[in-house]
Amino acid sequence: MSKMIVSDPDRCLACKSCELACAMAHCGAGALAEAAKLGAHPQTRVHVEPCGRFGAAVQCYHCEDAPCTTVCPTEAITRQAPDDPVLLDQETCIGCKYCMLVCPFGAISISSKGKAMIKCDMCIERTSEGAEPACVAACPTGALKFEEINEWLAQRRRRSAEALRAAATTEP
Repeated sequence: MSKMIVSDPDRCLACKSCELACAMAHCGAGALAEAAKLGAHPQTRVHVEPCGRFGAAVQCYHCEDAPCTTVCPTEAITRQAPDDPVLLDQETCIGCKYCMLVCPFGAISISSKGKAMIKCDMCIERTSEGAEPACVAACPTGALKFEEINEWLAQRRRRSAEALRAAATTEP
């Protein structure tokens, strides 16, 4: 994939804005009041977990060799192309929960309707139009970012190089 959602636990306040935005983006209602009026059951695909002083957002990382795609007996979890997110077709899903058991991040949940599983789809409708995923757009502290992988790696290498240089100049 060329882009990914990056979580920075040091910036996360555990406000759960990302959870609410995700749930609303996937429930078919424009606002929480509308969802309640329609009887929709918003369900998030990102989960803020306690971590350190605050929290960290955990969602599907769309693994290159995703174990969930391998174990799915109905091929409900697929990736169309190497740069595409791993998607789950709820109509094909039988709710066997194998994907939930093998996900190394605990990022796949049981649908509130009970039949099928749900997971992050990286807001494919939004991102295909050039927008950020709902969770990223809603994060007030920038703890979640939608970044180009190569750009993120370059920034990471720069920070590592600066840390090494700083350590080398402080030694006697």
